Amino acid sequence: MARQIEVPENPLAHGLFATTRFAWLWTVLRIYLGWVWFRSGWGKVGNPAWMETGQALRGYWTSAIQVEPRAPIAYDWYRSFIEFLLEGGHYGWFAKLVVIGEILVGIALILGAFTGIAAFWGGFMNFNFMMAGTASTNPLLYTISILLMLAWKVAGYYGLDRWLLPWLGTPWGHIRSR
Repeated sequence: MARQIEVPENPLAHGLFATTRFAWLWTVLRIYLGWVWFRSGWGKVGNPAWMETGQALRGYWTSAIQVEPRAPIAYDWYRSFIEFLLEGGHYGWFAKLVVIGEILVGIALILGAFTGIAAFWGGFMNFNFMMAGTASTNPLLYTISILLMLAWKVAGYYGLDRWLLPWLGTPWGHIRSR
């Protein structure tokens, strides 16, 4: 059996991601990202094209797979996946899932509840939007999501995670002060 060697942590990474010194920064980014997600989802709630028929998502997917003038989707496997969803009429229920997902991710991030998990799902949505050819603000939002995932231990310190994570018995145990 190979000997286990402990690799020391980078002081900058430790300061950013494992101490509360920069919890204020993660709070600002977390609330900003949460507000963007919440506002996006809430703006779709009263729209029948999202919540009743799914036509808004159908239109988005249809334009994403069009070959002319230029195909936004760069990967054939992803194009096939979107075509499968379109042909099966899955846009009806999937549009509701997008709206509910955006709202739940937004609320969780704003409240600082399960921040790492919420950031993951928000980043996953941004990733899929980018895979379908939409740049817009998605690269920035995706990057913020990645940073919040890295800072999951302290990103919700000024939020519900300060109590939720220790209560759940996270790997790092109770918060220690230095």
